[in-house]
Amino acid sequence: MTSSAKRHILDLVAGYHHDQPGREFQPGVTPLLASGAVLTAADRVALVEAALDLRIAAGASSRKFERDFARYFGLRKAHLTNSGSSANLLALSALTSPQLEDHRLRPGDEVITVAAGFPTTVNPILQNRLTPVFVDIELGTYNTTPERVAAAIGPRTRAIMMAHSLGNPFAATEIAELAEQHGLFLIEDNCDAVGSTYQGRLTGGFGDLATVSFYPAHHITMGEGGCVLTDNLALARLVESMRDWGRDCWCEPGEDDRCFKRFDQQLGTLPQGYDHKYIFSHIGYNLKSTDLQAALGLTQLARVEEFGAARRRNWRRLREHLDGVPGLLLPEPTPGSDPSWFGFVLTVLPTAAYTRKDLIAFLEARNIATRRFFGGNLTRHPAYDGAEYRVAGELTNSDVVTADTFWVGVFPGLTEEMIDYIGASITEFALRHAGVRLAR
Repeated sequence: MTSSAKRHILDLVAGYHHDQPGREFQPGVTPLLASGAVLTAADRVALVEAALDLRIAAGASSRKFERDFARYFGLRKAHLTNSGSSANLLALSALTSPQLEDHRLRPGDEVITVAAGFPTTVNPILQNRLTPVFVDIELGTYNTTPERVAAAIGPRTRAIMMAHSLGNPFAATEIAELAEQHGLFLIEDNCDAVGSTYQGRLTGGFGDLATVSFYPAHHITMGEGGCVLTDNLALARLVESMRDWGRDCWCEPGEDDRCFKRFDQQLGTLPQGYDHKYIFSHIGYNLKSTDLQAALGLTQLARVEEFGAARRRNWRRLREHLDGVPGLLLPEPTPGSDPSWFGFVLTVLPTAAYTRKDLIAFLEARNIATRRFFGGNLTRHPAYDGAEYRVAGELTNSDVVTADTFWVGVFPGLTEEMIDYIGASITEFALRHAGVRLAR
């Protein structure tokens, strides 16, 4: 395809995007999603250009995104994956590598995590035959505390793996210090928190490894996709190997003999000179992404600060609407943090004149989407019946969020008018049930 033909097609694509009809907000009719991708003409053009070039595997766009994304965090390495869940699996699996020798995680070793959250932070622990140690969270911030983590450390504890809840950072400095003091690995699940800061530093840079998701609900999207980040080159190499079938070779697809000894190595009990491209040093996976995803990721990454500002603005506006509304515990940022919020989380108090169920039904009837606090207390799910785990302390607050907590959206696709409608709807419901006469 000639460059002029390609340019003509891409101009048509941009025009097509701008020709799409806008939708006027109609209260109670227009669906107000809890999350969603915000896509522009540049995103549509980037995807079509990658398709025109038939960049259907990982290539130049993927490598560029990895470099740019690592630079955004001030870290040395980023490895794209096909999902954030895969990123979590890779990050923890890398720590089981025999190449870490005495530092490797072994079956039965313990990994501290929170009970209330999304299962893909916990599942890799069990999938690697490790033992989750569940700790409780604080209501309001919905994160655990350094004190709870410290109390959970036992003789077999080897790692900590937890998420920054709904974009609100956990006490990352203090928990990283605990990990260092006790010789533990720290994995930050940063999937909901890209752009959040704790004590002036971006989350994702406190641990040995961090993970990100690019599912459409998240801060930037590739449709599907994820990433593992680290400042440790040795760990980065293990992540890459396990992502790419477990192979020992580090050549990019289509490359050969970067090490200049492709046919001059002897590993395992293979014959001398066995092709290094087909020597496997780990029991790995194929969890790579594609250039189609990365092309979209690059245009989205250019807007990450804009998206974060919109999330903060929407969260603050909704917080102001709901200040003083009876029956609700409102969210609070972790002290010292500046969250790039994933959602606005609410807990219906025991003293409320209404239930969480009734409030959700009212909002959903007005086309205001709600979401539960992910799985709530994960130990109560059938998936974990019979699983080996330990509970440190009580899970009282995790049970509270299972029963009484939900969240609504603050993502950049929601306008001020939409946020005002969400706030007014919650306020109307709460005041009516509290017996407050509403002005007509």
